[in-house]
Amino acid sequence: MGKLERRKDATQEAVESTAIRVGRIATIITTAVADVAREIGDAVGDALEMRQAAKRAAADEERDAGRAPHAGAPEGGSDAQ
Repeated sequence: MGKLERRKDATQEAVESTAIRVGRIATIITTAVADVAREIGDAVGDALEMRQAAKRAAADEERDAGRAPHAGAPEGGSDAQ
């Protein structure tokens, strides 16, 4: 095996090894970006759910406040005899 062929083999091995490592790094980065996007989406979804729950609670409070007996009115809601 000549000097030129050994250099070619070494260069080929280095390029193949580098390509494999770059591919693995790209996979790691791609997975990380997907995981971050998923977590952000989940956080936004949770925030929207909490916002909707707060709105429903406020609406319930307003509705219940409208049903509460007024000060000085009989508790049964009608005149007692």
